Amino acid sequence: MTKAITQQKQNRVCKKIKAKVSPGIDDKTLSKLAAALGHPARVAIIRLLKERNVCLCGEIVEVLPLAQSTVSQHLKVLKQARWICGEVDGPRVCYCLDLETLEKFETLVGTL
Repeated sequence: MTKAITQQKQNRVCKKIKAKVSPGIDDKTLSKLAAALGHPARVAIIRLLKERNVCLCGEIVEVLPLAQSTVSQHLKVLKQARWICGEVDGPRVCYCLDLETLEKFETLVGTL
């Protein structure tokens, strides 16, 4: 092996980090919020709610090319992670983006 190849291999070796890193509360929060965005339909729902800047009732199902039951499942995941909040309005539930969660997520991603 030539000296240059050996040097290249040595440069690729990662050095071990001696400091121990344990996930804190912010890491767990970031992980939970990111996991809830783990499907393109849920990202689309968040984008839609952010762009419209209003609560939406039945329009979410009309905009997405998914069955109503599928959209409901995605909304459930987003609601559990507190990305959205839902309010009953007669026979329907109106969903709004939780702006505090969006701000928190943006802040947490900025710490990476």
